[in-house]
Amino acid sequence: MDRSEVITLIAQNFTQDSLNVPRELSTTERDVFAQVQNVTGLEWFEGGRNGLNPEYRFTMFKYDYDGEQIVRYKDVEYSVYRTYERRTDEIELYCEKRKGAQR
Repeated sequence: MDRSEVITLIAQNFTQDSLNVPRELSTTERDVFAQVQNVTGLEWFEGGRNGLNPEYRFTMFKYDYDGEQIVRYKDVEYSVYRTYERRTDEIELYCEKRKGAQR
């Protein structure tokens, strides 16, 4: 498998204020190697039926992934909407273009 693309995994760390409203404390970013593929037509169709806009599937070593919900690829941020852990030591991150304000 060709894992020659570099993607950035972004973790957001939150805390709650006195009114129990989540506040972002910080973000941490780290680069990992991954294989980048477009999602299949079926994934795109099913995602669209569920209000998602699937774009990419990033395949990487599962030990490189620590639950991050944001992926930056070619200066565009994507949200992870589902993961799939293979029987091997790989994990697939299915992502859609991030909605709302970009950092």
